[in-house]
Amino acid sequence: MPPVPGWVLLSSGCAPVLLIAGWVVAASLEGPAYDPATQTISVLAAHGAPGYWVMTGAFLALGACHLLTAWGLRAAAPAGRVALAGGGLAALVVALFPTPSSGGSLHHGSVVVVGFVLLAVWPVLAAGGGDVPWALRPAPSAAAAAVMVVGALWFLVEVHRDGVAGVAERAVTLAQSLWPFVVAASCLRRPGDRDEPPA
Repeated sequence: MPPVPGWVLLSSGCAPVLLIAGWVVAASLEGPAYDPATQTISVLAAHGAPGYWVMTGAFLALGACHLLTAWGLRAAAPAGRVALAGGGLAALVVALFPTPSSGGSLHHGSVVVVGFVLLAVWPVLAAGGGDVPWALRPAPSAAAAAVMVVGALWFLVEVHRDGVAGVAERAVTLAQSLWPFVVAASCLRRPGDRDEPPA
């Protein structure tokens, strides 16, 4: 019996798909005024933006997917599941506190930071020892967390220098939304499982 129910693969797999679909559709509704290379995803969900409802829906769907995945990912350590669920809650709250049409928002920025941190550390917190699926072993978990931390730092650098913040943000959010799927897929079959002939 796999250490996670099969529907976790669906909830975790939908997260990156819905996020990408959200930013692609919202950007197309925004038109040429929006530059995905330099502008963040949050701009698409700002009050009054043409794609506000699409990007807000994508954030809500992303949060729901992370919450469902955290609930069903029984093979992961409890601390990691809590951190993943916290990242899902942060995505839901981001939808409640969109950026204003101009300027910044302390509430929005704070929630984004909390979400980024929780989703960056959850792989390490979810890792275990012994006979665990490969994506929950310490080395792959640490590597995934490192990629997310480096991506978040890249995003901060690009925001500070008015560079390609949109590219950096999409890279790190894609990594953060994809890793739960990788973990769930690795859990469908434990490393020691073998096909045994019927008795």
